[in-house]
Amino acid sequence: MDLECSSFFVTQDEFNLFHRIDRQLYKILVMILFREPGECMQVHALWLWLERVGFRNVVKRVLALPNILINEVADETVLCLNCINNSNFIAPPSSFENSEIPLLQSLVDKEISLQFLYENRVSALQGVAKEMQDVCVRAFTDIMQQAIIRNSNDRVVEAQKVVLKPSSENQNQNPLWFGSIGPLNSRVEVPADDRTLFVTFSKGYRVEEWEVREFFTIAYGDCIEALYMQEVQSNEQALFARIVFRIASTIDMILRGAIKAKFTINGKHVWARKFVPKRIVARSMLTTTLSNFSGEASNTRS
Repeated sequence: MDLECSSFFVTQDEFNLFHRIDRQLYKILVMILFREPGECMQVHALWLWLERVGFRNVVKRVLALPNILINEVADETVLCLNCINNSNFIAPPSSFENSEIPLLQSLVDKEISLQFLYENRVSALQGVAKEMQDVCVRAFTDIMQQAIIRNSNDRVVEAQKVVLKPSSENQNQNPLWFGSIGPLNSRVEVPADDRTLFVTFSKGYRVEEWEVREFFTIAYGDCIEALYMQEVQSNEQALFARIVFRIASTIDMILRGAIKAKFTINGKHVWARKFVPKRIVARSMLTTTLSNFSGEASNTRS
């Protein structure tokens, strides 16, 4: 039975019970292996998508492994996520065979490779996004919050011990990240406008900035670079906001190929679409005006 698609109401306890194996594996990833919670949510979503498209019992087979091998399979899955996340993904020639993901291949009963994932990257991205929203966010949020609090407390303790390292050494380190299907070693810089989502709120239902941040962080990890709420007086309600994500593909995951998407944040409706800069809108209006003017002039001459 597909619990997410059933027509009757399912309580949170019933949902957690149905996904107890998924929750058990996610807890191992974030609480025992200390992996990043947002990244692990995407890793698990990819495993669920693989099951949807015919790779049977992926989650159960991963869970049966020793923890050290679970960690290795997760690393291979992050490579898969990087592959589907970037249309310009460059991998070693051998990685388009299954030699780059040998553990994952050993767990499934059909051929799988980075080439398979790359050729199906659009459906994979949409599938991962669907599993994230339908299963992972609801099933793992409580565990994710526990892990984030634990990690935050650990970092405070470490910060009290660590002496600042030379800046040259710090520059060689990659930053920690939660997800929106993670970073690549080399990535072309995408303009902020192309990484921006425009969201609108219903009048009379005030949505605070922290609610927007919390919603997208829980769903997609540490994905927000900047968030700009409409500037209003303290007694007024913001009706829109712009969210700049760290990578453009987060928007693809959110919209899932649609022009607009509707969400509910703490019971309040929010609509989202890709941001269109004013200069593009103005250029489009100017082109339309000139086209109409040209047509009218042509009709006048005739």
